[in-house]
Amino acid sequence: MIRLANPAQHYAWGSVTAIPELLGLPAATEPLAESWLGAHPSAPSVVRTEHGSAGLDSWLAADAEGLLGADVVARFGPSLPYLLKVIAAETPLSLQVHPTAEQAAVGFAAEEDAGVPITAVHRNYRDRNHKPELLYALTPFEALCGFRAPRRAAELLADLDAPLAKQLHDVLTTQPSFEGIRAAFTQLLQAHTRPSADAVHEVTDACAARLAAGSSSPRADRTVVLLAQQYPGDPGVVTSLLLNPVTLQPGDAMFVPAGGVHAYLHGLGIEIMASSDNVLRAGLTTKHIDVDELLRNVDYVAAPPIRIAPEIFHRATRVFYAPVDDFELSVTSIDDAVVHPLPGRGPRILLCLAGELEIRTARGSVVKLLRGESIFAPASDGDLTVQGSGTVVQADVP
Repeated sequence: MIRLANPAQHYAWGSVTAIPELLGLPAATEPLAESWLGAHPSAPSVVRTEHGSAGLDSWLAADAEGLLGADVVARFGPSLPYLLKVIAAETPLSLQVHPTAEQAAVGFAAEEDAGVPITAVHRNYRDRNHKPELLYALTPFEALCGFRAPRRAAELLADLDAPLAKQLHDVLTTQPSFEGIRAAFTQLLQAHTRPSADAVHEVTDACAARLAAGSSSPRADRTVVLLAQQYPGDPGVVTSLLLNPVTLQPGDAMFVPAGGVHAYLHGLGIEIMASSDNVLRAGLTTKHIDVDELLRNVDYVAAPPIRIAPEIFHRATRVFYAPVDDFELSVTSIDDAVVHPLPGRGPRILLCLAGELEIRTARGSVVKLLRGESIFAPASDGDLTVQGSGTVVQADVP
């Protein structure tokens, strides 16, 4: 096992207090949106060895089979297949989609051939990987995820006194299927049909008026008003009426597949995903937007959010099995003198969220973890156990 130092990501939608208070870090002087734990080359964790410091990505590459295990290398190549994050959304963040592996490979190759620098702000594909992800809530977490049933979206638009709302309502009632959702979503975002800021303001005002009058859909109207406060005139404000609202309570988890439209609104959580930084954005952001590329990657089938129920492992551990091969997440909370086994055998990252814990390998090596500390456990460490009082999250490969 080896300790990690993890890079921070300062984005405008982050929180000055949430992550520092969770991990026991010094107060932030600017919004701290994410802490990354992993080996993605754009922001790898750092390991400290007797030879000095090194990025986790280069350290793993020097002995991939020994550290990752032959099975993981055979399946994913000589790199860690997942990325673990702590995420704090103080304000809403972008309307976005992540590509499939096939789409990412094509997009990455096209941008490489075009000579777009890997660090360019207008680059869409920073790697060749897909980016399915699982979000585990540490506080109540509000989000939008996936498309509503067309009938329900039409109901929300039906009595709004705004021309744009009436147009979208007609689209959805004429085509009460995924084709209607596609047409409405495309109309809001594509350059040649994109509504004006005034048209978006009219929908916002109509939602605010309905809310003040005792709305039958107060959550949908509040979301429109919230987004309009942060991103006035952005058509992404109106797309929220097409999307499912989600509230995760602490301990709940949600899976977002490749192609799933989503936007996080507020909350603190743990994210685990395939090791990728491919994000396609269409609005609700000051970052690079590429509507056409996002639309090429969207899954338009209306479906409820995918909530992942945990399975219990040895009484103290909840394991969240996502429907992908790249990762799984477990959360262990203990407060006794018992030695508890941890699941998984391959390359693992462990982050202590509370208390004081001892992690022990099958060979007898021991590391003490305090709140906010993290380690990488290579495949060669074999089974792990934990003892003490506290909570630890673990990322590993199924």
